[in-house]
Amino acid sequence: MKKIIAVLCLFAMAVTSVMAAGKVKRLTEDKVIDLNGYWNENDVKVVCDALIEDCIQSPRVAKFEEKNGRAPVVILGTIKNESVERIDTKIISKRMQNAIIKTGVLEFVADKSERDELREEVAQQADHASEETAKAIDEEEGADFMLMGSVKTIVQQNGKESIRTYYVNVQLMDLQTHRIIWSGDNEDAPVRKYFKQKGVKL
Repeated sequence: MKKIIAVLCLFAMAVTSVMAAGKVKRLTEDKVIDLNGYWNENDVKVVCDALIEDCIQSPRVAKFEEKNGRAPVVILGTIKNESVERIDTKIISKRMQNAIIKTGVLEFVADKSERDELREEVAQQADHASEETAKAIDEEEGADFMLMGSVKTIVQQNGKESIRTYYVNVQLMDLQTHRIIWSGDNEDAPVRKYFKQKGVKL
């Protein structure tokens, strides 16, 4: 009986392994595939590219550097997901941050989720690192602006047909005055998708 159970277990593992393996095909970066009509990595790229270019060309950002002799420092706030589907908006904010840092127009400090870990390390250094190398507590650089925004969707549906339109708005907010220094959206790079459910002829 034990032998039979052992054989059945091995058989089940073999079947599961074959099913899990499936078929994998690597895609090139220029290959765009919409499997279900929902928000995907290509939409992130299209929207972020348009917003990044608009942000770094902002005259108010340029005026800040002229007045203060340095690039403004930014901290990532929250890009709220106010759409009808699940969207990881941190991908949007981090993509923007990485691209803007490369331009040198804006500098960034660690965001809220990263600061606790950094502060814990500084506290550990105070107890265990040499005086020459330990980083001082309360010497963080304060941000001038916060990058925040939202993602919204409008869905038109008729039976098995639907159109999804995605609106992304991002703003640079002055942390001292709460003024909006820059505001951008994807009006010039709209994301609109027509989708017809499987089994219905187009």
